[in-house]
Amino acid sequence: MSSIPNPVIQPGSWILVTGVNGFIGSHIADQLLLAGYKVRGTVRNASKNAWMAEFFESKYGKDVFELIEVGDMSQEGSLDAAMKGVEGVAHVASVLSQDPNPHNVIPPTIAFAVNALKAAAAEPSVKRFVLTSSSTATYAPGPNLGRTIDAKTWNEDSVKAAWAPAPYEPERTWVTYAASKTEGEQAVWKWVEENEPALVVNAVLPPVNFGPALDLARQGRQSTSYAITEALEGEFKIFGGFAPGFFVDVRDTARLHVLALLHPDVKNERIFGFAGSFNWDDVYAVLRQMFPERDFPEPDPNAPRDTNKILPAGRAEGLLREMGRPGWVGLEETVRASLEGVA
Repeated sequence: MSSIPNPVIQPGSWILVTGVNGFIGSHIADQLLLAGYKVRGTVRNASKNAWMAEFFESKYGKDVFELIEVGDMSQEGSLDAAMKGVEGVAHVASVLSQDPNPHNVIPPTIAFAVNALKAAAAEPSVKRFVLTSSSTATYAPGPNLGRTIDAKTWNEDSVKAAWAPAPYEPERTWVTYAASKTEGEQAVWKWVEENEPALVVNAVLPPVNFGPALDLARQGRQSTSYAITEALEGEFKIFGGFAPGFFVDVRDTARLHVLALLHPDVKNERIFGFAGSFNWDDVYAVLRQMFPERDFPEPDPNAPRDTNKILPAGRAEGLLREMGRPGWVGLEETVRASLEGVA
């Protein structure tokens, strides 16, 4: 992790990461600790996630990471204690229940985000608030769309589909999740516009995250990288849940959160973490190189791609270069990293 010149929050300060035990949240904590910050992470069950304190202590030393148990973030005031003394907040926690009923997913996702923002704005020490949004807040990935996506693009199609009348069949799980990320982020920006808080608010919008789990045994199956592990083991059905789209390495997603927290020139932005487009043929090509003795599906020269043009992705890559990175982590590197400790 390279340093950011003139960070708005100084090293040694405390940063709050909600949902710190998740794939993205744990990597944000890791990158912040690497940069010299202290991390307080919220989880639903502190004893179940005590391994994180042990993991980070062994890597970064004592007294730089702590867990705090927060039950229901949809309740206003649930994060007040967690906010005390922190200077930045990365709000990663969301509803990942895979429930197709929008009434069970969208309102609590909005409440999670707005309550976290309200609590941050009410704590005088907090300078920055960063929301983990999603590429699905802008559009639904798919083949040959050919659209131009900019910072003002919203996924209204999924919102409309999610709120269509019942029955709420399992096939509607994905659009309900996408609608929750869309309406959750929109609610944050609406609250900022109406209340004009003193802190700076940013959002990071990643697509599918690949890359290594910090602890494979405890996190492996909760990460989207698990699809690559399944393919390695000869199970290809899980790929059917991913339309052709864009990817990002989870470590780049974490770095973009750090930039959104610290960079003096990143203010009230949607940061698009789109490293590049991919389909599963691209993933299989890497796996064939790594494991030539194994059988994978034959290449399909007509395999569809997401042909959207993501205008803000260049801004995000430029920020990574400012912090000393060579740009995005490429697909081959992130596929190989996704299998660390597996093969």
